[in-house]
Amino acid sequence: MSFSQQLKDAANAFEAAGIESANTDAELLAAHVLNLTRGELAIQVALGDANFDEQQQVLFDSLVLRRVSREPLQHLTGEAHFRNITLKVGPGVFVPRPETEFVTGLAIDAVKADASPSPIVVDLCAGSGAIGLAIASELPHTRVFGVELSDDAIGYTRQNYERIAPENSKILHADITDALQELNGTVDFVISNPPYIPAEMVPIYPEVALHDPDMALYGGEDGLDLVKVVSDVAWRLLRAGGGLAIEHADIQAEQVRQLLLSRGWTQVRSHKDLNQRDRAVTATR
Repeated sequence: MSFSQQLKDAANAFEAAGIESANTDAELLAAHVLNLTRGELAIQVALGDANFDEQQQVLFDSLVLRRVSREPLQHLTGEAHFRNITLKVGPGVFVPRPETEFVTGLAIDAVKADASPSPIVVDLCAGSGAIGLAIASELPHTRVFGVELSDDAIGYTRQNYERIAPENSKILHADITDALQELNGTVDFVISNPPYIPAEMVPIYPEVALHDPDMALYGGEDGLDLVKVVSDVAWRLLRAGGGLAIEHADIQAEQVRQLLLSRGWTQVRSHKDLNQRDRAVTATR
């Protein structure tokens, strides 16, 4: 069977399994097995040079079967791409999503507008470290502190911080409730993608429902338990005039706005993502 036909067969199997990104996933798995970028793979396919050796063939076939069972692509490759960085991920850590890239952009724009020569940013519920590390990468003059509680996730978080973060940024394995007391009243921006799914609402995608950790998904009966905690912690950490950005479900915008307004936050605004869905709320201390 030709290499191109193998890609087509894998994509067809993925499509039959309900995977929307079937062609992309087939190509990314093949590139992973061959240790190529997707662009490099495309060139080799066009030239007719792409092929698996016997060991690579066995690996590719096994990965295709695992993907058909809806195991996340990122678990199979061990990597997740987020804005301009590549993160190590796997079972036990939340796989970062494109919508979080948008929320991260809100923080980056706000910090860029800050006059401080060395602004301090805190990423609460850091997970893989995606948000904080994207900020540290794109704004190297920024000091970033990430906080993650999960014993399962923290290994990935630390590995990513060691690979990507500058020396003036660090990750803490701690409960956000009382973390970073030494920074109280000095932080310029706080950002968080907390668990916000209501307890009884099961995600529709098997990759999320079966493979993302519950600790990173569910936020209590209404999904807002950790949003309230983030609001309180951010209020403690931020200087007067400091900013906050919280990601939320598209049905929670009004609830999150009212929660922040009742706490005393000002300039409370909702923001729509690229799909025109309410995805984040920003506010000022």
